[in-house]
Amino acid sequence: MADETQTQTETHTRTRTLSPAATTLRTGIDSPAANPSVWLIRLVLVGLALSALNLRPAITSLGAVLEEVRGGLNMSGSVAGILTSVPPLCFAVFGLTAPRLARRFGPAAIVCAGMAAIATGLLIRPFAGGTPGFLAASALALMGIAVSNVLMPVIVKRYFPDRVGTVTGLYSMALSLGTALAAAATVPMAEALGGSWRTGLGVWALVAAVAVLPWIPLVRDRDRDRNRNRGRGRRPKRAGVPAQAVPAHAAPGQATSGRAGPAQVPPVLRITRSRTAWALACFFGLQATGAYITMSWMPQIFRDAGVSAGTAGVLLAVTMVMGVPLAFVIPRLATRLRTQGPIVAALGLCGLTGYTGLFLAPAAGAWVWALLLGISNCAFPLALTMIGMRARTGAGVVRLSAFAQSTGYLISIPGPLLVGVLYQHSGGWGLPLALMAGLMVPQIVAGSLAGRDRTIEHEAGMRD
Repeated sequence: MADETQTQTETHTRTRTLSPAATTLRTGIDSPAANPSVWLIRLVLVGLALSALNLRPAITSLGAVLEEVRGGLNMSGSVAGILTSVPPLCFAVFGLTAPRLARRFGPAAIVCAGMAAIATGLLIRPFAGGTPGFLAASALALMGIAVSNVLMPVIVKRYFPDRVGTVTGLYSMALSLGTALAAAATVPMAEALGGSWRTGLGVWALVAAVAVLPWIPLVRDRDRDRNRNRGRGRRPKRAGVPAQAVPAHAAPGQATSGRAGPAQVPPVLRITRSRTAWALACFFGLQATGAYITMSWMPQIFRDAGVSAGTAGVLLAVTMVMGVPLAFVIPRLATRLRTQGPIVAALGLCGLTGYTGLFLAPAAGAWVWALLLGISNCAFPLALTMIGMRARTGAGVVRLSAFAQSTGYLISIPGPLLVGVLYQHSGGWGLPLALMAGLMVPQIVAGSLAGRDRTIEHEAGMRD
């Protein structure tokens, strides 16, 4: 851990010695913020918290009233399965665009636009009319969630390079809180506002609209910095060396000799050749599979076991709210361990026990199974923390985040769809629950491999 801290400190110090323009060229994205003001740090924290609060209500609010939505839109079980597979599909497809958009417009601007897309999609979705319009509006909201998902670790690394675990825990708590609130409050709000599921879903657009506000001054602050940097030149000048002769990736003291010549270019970071990146992507995908199956289908499992709709929503909320305290504890614990395999195994065993309980006694032990599955779902903040730990540089984090999340969400797409098909054709929850429990085993294996003490830069042969 001491070596890792020293490496982060040296990297951060080295980045600050370059001009802002040079570091942007070096990383391909905004470099770690140098001496940000107190108000800026507080604004970033507020923006992260409010944004995280809106990253799951589009999904869990739908899970709470899925039966009513199916009836209102005349959906079959298979079509409903497709609907529950839309979130990971959108996260995979649109998440890939996040790094390029962030390089061009800045992470803050893209997250701001993402929150606006969420608000618009959630406002349109309940009143679009028909399944195609419902799916299109859902895709708009999920597009905003996708780019924000990828860029959250990037923003944390930029503004809080020495507090990755703590800040990741804080916004993971907000994410879990938003997930739980949407699951628990959608049905009561729908009943209080006239009994329509459409109103219960649409009200979450107001929460997303509020999350746009903190990012507006952050976007303006970045624009001001870019305008100032244009007047300083694009490359730092070194004594006796033309500015263009200094490569953007050169560290202090690594300038070329008195004449321009070929620079020593470090090995290219090829993310697809990293075993750690693939292990992390598989772990992310398998935990996402379990999470989206739980968010989409767990209320229906309880309702089919005789539990009321309101109680089923509260049980889902209990599962989600477990992430509030644990999402703060687990990332901090993970950063203190050299390997995260033991945490991965403990969370996986909780998931195995919870799914087994749902099969044997879904109604009798409902609260226990909800608690255990809530603990298991905390693999998500663990995966986010490992993204920050498995890369040393800002550029490495953004590439690893985009690859692990986009590939992971692609892996998770078949899960909710397959559960819907198995449920419809088998007439019960035995086969779907067996599938959910079985997926815990490869999740533990992949997470243990991803949790090994190494970085993607090290695997690529890149030196600090």
